[in-house]
Amino acid sequence: MNTPRALSKTLVALVLALAGCVSCNLTNPPPPPPNGGPEFLYSAPLSDLSNTSLAAKIDPSTGGFSSVFVNVVPFFCSGGVAAVDGQFLYMSLPTTTCGSGGLIIGYSIDPTSGRPTPLAGSPFSVGLGISPAGMAMVPSSYLLYVADAGTIDAFTVEPTAGVLAPISGSPFASGDNLQLVVDPSGRFLYASDDGVPDGVFAFAIDSGGALTPVPGSPFQIPGQSGNSQPYGIVDTGKFVYTALYATNQIAAFSIDSATGALTSVPGSPFPTGANPVVLALANNFLYGVNGQDGSISGYTINPATGGLTPIPGSPFISDSATIAADLSGKYLYVSTSVGIESLNINPTTGALTLGEAGVSNDGGLWLTVAQLPSTPAQKVDAMDETMSSRR
Repeated sequence: MNTPRALSKTLVALVLALAGCVSCNLTNPPPPPPNGGPEFLYSAPLSDLSNTSLAAKIDPSTGGFSSVFVNVVPFFCSGGVAAVDGQFLYMSLPTTTCGSGGLIIGYSIDPTSGRPTPLAGSPFSVGLGISPAGMAMVPSSYLLYVADAGTIDAFTVEPTAGVLAPISGSPFASGDNLQLVVDPSGRFLYASDDGVPDGVFAFAIDSGGALTPVPGSPFQIPGQSGNSQPYGIVDTGKFVYTALYATNQIAAFSIDSATGALTSVPGSPFPTGANPVVLALANNFLYGVNGQDGSISGYTINPATGGLTPIPGSPFISDSATIAADLSGKYLYVSTSVGIESLNINPTTGALTLGEAGVSNDGGLWLTVAQLPSTPAQKVDAMDETMSSRR
């Protein structure tokens, strides 16, 4: 299904949602700290097919779930979900697709059970006419970013109560984007731009969280005439990849570690399945959901050049909507029309096979994985290390 160019990116997201295929939270999570706490998979409703949210503890030895909480949430759709520091969980409600949207729902995460509880003061308004969508956070920090049509909203998160406060200068001008990603270093933010010409916006993140465009931004995707419709986006720390929905390709860029500027990878864009909408990273592998049939295309990433080589046996399964990898890169989680499935990732080839039994649920879901700190001291050490590297 090729969406007409005249449709806005918000409407594209709605059309994909109705087809059962839309992007998930695409933030590339940092590697888990040594002796870190348990990992949890969190979800948010994708459309009016579901009004339940899941919190599932991941069994690190099998990829299955050792405990699952199902919460009824006070809305029927979401534009994205993000976990901040393993302490808070936020879900965005776009105005266009959610009716009474323009809000961000916040939850605190129980440090022992991982169960989310609504925050006092939630939902948080992002302003009249604002339609928040994809979300991304700076690793080991209290900075949260939310994509919107033409802008990026930036917030600080109060460390105790989780209250959101706009950063000075927010919202920051951007392209027509619904998805964004923060570099694992926490220094840069990238957003796919469905403008003319198509490209990727790049921003430097200062110590207070404000965004400044990187010189040369937006960076154009080679060989496009302004109708490739970039959507899902991920960042390895060395390379940025974005799915080109309309041209059945994945664009790849290398990152200048000093400035955040992007350079197109040789051979980019690379062919993929029909209408790619979702990308996820797992160690040296890249996976993308193809909107036409929900199949998952897998690639090995060349660590020197950023080039993509199809994984033998790719594409895998079908009926996928959104995907997220656990922090170890051993498991891939897939939301389908009937629930969430666990897939094992072959550490050598990247091939996918069905894993432990999944979780039944009624409708496609946004997914994100978070790791809870094992001790308060470990959390403080991680924060100090991150803030020192950003000064």
